[in-house]
Amino acid sequence: MMYDKKRILDLLAQAQPGHTLPQPFYRDPDIYEFDVSAVFGRSWLMLGFEAELAEPGSYFSLTIGGNPILVVRGRDGAIRGFHNICRHRGAQICAEGSGKLSRIVCPYHKWTYELDGQLVGAARAPEGLHFEEHSLVPIRIERLEGCIYGALTDGAPEFSPFRDAAAPFLNPYRLGSAKLAYQSVLLEKANWKLVMENARECYHCAAWHPELKVSFPIAFNAGFRVTDGSRNAAYVAKMQELGFPVGPATGLWWHVGRYPLNPGVETVSADGRPLVAQRLLRTNSSEIGGLRWATEPNSFCHAFADYAFMFTALPAGPGETRVVCKWLVPKEAREGVDFRIPELTEVWAATNLQDRELAENNQRGIGGIGYRPGPYAEGAEELVVRFNHWYRETAASAAAAGE
Repeated sequence: MMYDKKRILDLLAQAQPGHTLPQPFYRDPDIYEFDVSAVFGRSWLMLGFEAELAEPGSYFSLTIGGNPILVVRGRDGAIRGFHNICRHRGAQICAEGSGKLSRIVCPYHKWTYELDGQLVGAARAPEGLHFEEHSLVPIRIERLEGCIYGALTDGAPEFSPFRDAAAPFLNPYRLGSAKLAYQSVLLEKANWKLVMENARECYHCAAWHPELKVSFPIAFNAGFRVTDGSRNAAYVAKMQELGFPVGPATGLWWHVGRYPLNPGVETVSADGRPLVAQRLLRTNSSEIGGLRWATEPNSFCHAFADYAFMFTALPAGPGETRVVCKWLVPKEAREGVDFRIPELTEVWAATNLQDRELAENNQRGIGGIGYRPGPYAEGAEELVVRFNHWYRETAASAAAAGE
């Protein structure tokens, strides 16, 4: 991907630590292309859950910027990822969505691939075509306690430090044997960085999220700890008795930690009461709070006693972002009997719509000639500062390397 390396480095040099970025980073088409190819290309991206790929041939596909991706479970049980692009004339093979395949077949000229990506059929192929040289192009895949992460290139950092830190937090949940209950896709008319800056803080939550604040503690100190220190201390003691790590544990591009919900609350719901009859977490203890894990550039997840929620922001244009959310419940839970989709999704769906309004309004303001970078609020926007720092470091490294 061609871009003006010097311009990007010059703009990054203008960026002040602890402040929003210069205007072009939120609206410029060239910087958007740089973000997709260089920033997302150097990152581990939360793609989904193993629960979505229950059987050999199960797959899901998505688009990251202009990059169509396919994730599929092979006949050997392995989960693999590929660039969803035929090696014949470059057509996208699978439409966005999910399903089950016996083989991967391009709709254009029916070139056919095995579930491991090997080309096995190419009608009227040129004489002497070496099938083994025309397999689907793989992406890197890592699995973490039922979660699937992918990297588009070899430029992503080592995954093992995140896995080693996060696995003890996620292990008590049954994510690997859960099931996908619901998925939503929301188009937001805002740059992906504005969507993520909004998603990385709860400074706005008291005024904007009446449904969420019933159960979710909307005021945090550093390290994703609630502002009520005594309650936080009691919560930590209770988790230690249960053998659950609290954290937070952090790296440059990841964060994981537990937190208490509001007093008397068991899960994030409209009234704080459980939404699923069965438990996702391996304990019968009540008021165990939530677990949050997040990765830069574009995802966060929360897990509670009865369900888990995933949020991921996929860049779709300089001023457009597709927000994909997924809800996981215990595998044995029966829809309409043990849980109902409207209640399960109510709080986070309302929050997503409210956040879309905020992000789109933010985009309109940043697009004006009167925009000047402003300072983040200390403490209240700690995770936004972390995101901003990570972005500047990653972008500078990629631009300097000419990637």
